Amino acid sequence: MYKLLNQWYKLSLVKRIIAGLIIGIILGVTIPDVAQPITIFGALFVGALKAIAPMLVFFLVASAISQHKKGQQTNMKSVIVLYLLGTFSAALVAVVASFIFPVTLTLGAGVEDIAAPGGVVEVLKALLLNVVDNPVKALYNANYIGILSWALMLGFTLKNAAASTKLMLANVSDALTEMVRIVIAFAPLGIMGLVFDVIATSGIGVLLGYGKLLAVLIGCMLFVALVVNPIIVYIYIRSNPFPLVFRCLRESGITAFFTRSSAANIPVNMTLCEDLGLDRDTYSVSIPLGATINMAGAAVTISVLTLAAVNTLGIPVDFGTALILSILAAVSACGASGVAGGSLLLIPLAASLFGIPNDVAMQIVGVGFIIGVLQDSFETALNSSTDVLFTATAEFAERRKQGIKA
Repeated sequence: MYKLLNQWYKLSLVKRIIAGLIIGIILGVTIPDVAQPITIFGALFVGALKAIAPMLVFFLVASAISQHKKGQQTNMKSVIVLYLLGTFSAALVAVVASFIFPVTLTLGAGVEDIAAPGGVVEVLKALLLNVVDNPVKALYNANYIGILSWALMLGFTLKNAAASTKLMLANVSDALTEMVRIVIAFAPLGIMGLVFDVIATSGIGVLLGYGKLLAVLIGCMLFVALVVNPIIVYIYIRSNPFPLVFRCLRESGITAFFTRSSAANIPVNMTLCEDLGLDRDTYSVSIPLGATINMAGAAVTISVLTLAAVNTLGIPVDFGTALILSILAAVSACGASGVAGGSLLLIPLAASLFGIPNDVAMQIVGVGFIIGVLQDSFETALNSSTDVLFTATAEFAERRKQGIKA
């Protein structure tokens, strides 16, 4: 038994995750009732990651900022530009794809009891209020905007603190990082439970009626991940982008796909950044920030589902309006984490651009919840893996300028 376990842990984490994935699929298809108890593994894994992530982000950011020396180089400006560029590009891809492959839906009963934001101002207001949220409440509710803002403030105010204080912060962040590594070691069991739960409870039959819509959504996200993002990365680093792209998708995207939570994947991304040899001062800030504003997948979802509503109602759309939709979808996507329900509840906001009534728009949201098993998984995988991709791209581009081989 010991030898078997030893051989198991000698395999790379990705291979172990794939093994867990395959076992989960087999059990979900063959003996869903008998194997039902294994869903607890998925719940425990996601619960542990969600529990540790807020504390990890708070102390990592505070420690990095407090120990940052004046004149020390970081790449945050480039990272933010990449985040915004990637999100807008994804929205534009979704709009173009919706014109080429128009989707119409059969709308049924409404879901008017779900509250959606009333406008961009409301979304931005929610984000600003999250910035000044009570720090303890922010940690408890995993409000990463609030966590990030208070961690930055604490870090800046501790810049002139005693070395022992800074060392304590660094020690706590190192200890939390090690705790995360322990949790991530159980990822194969967690993902086995998660994928089993999805197959056993939802199956794939419920999704067949929305095949074309899913094809456009997933096709756009794959196009962004495998075409648009590599082009952006190549422009910055001037070398083959695919090894980096595929590594980010493999080591970050796979776990994000099954946890369906950018917050839960923050520790995974931190570990990947460390393995890539990136600057901790940069990624300790850029990764939690990316979980808030780097929302390419959300931009795709908002654009495609909004234009599905437009096509269903036969509303004509010109190029100018479509361009405005791309911008609005990108801005809305950046605020998705500040709104309960994420990207789906921002669809009525984008739909209002075309004068679509809220009750009709909320029916589209209802469709979004039906296909959410796959839509949200692909969306989260794209969002989260791109956080690492663009953080690495900014640093590798800077190294290239300095003549250092990445």
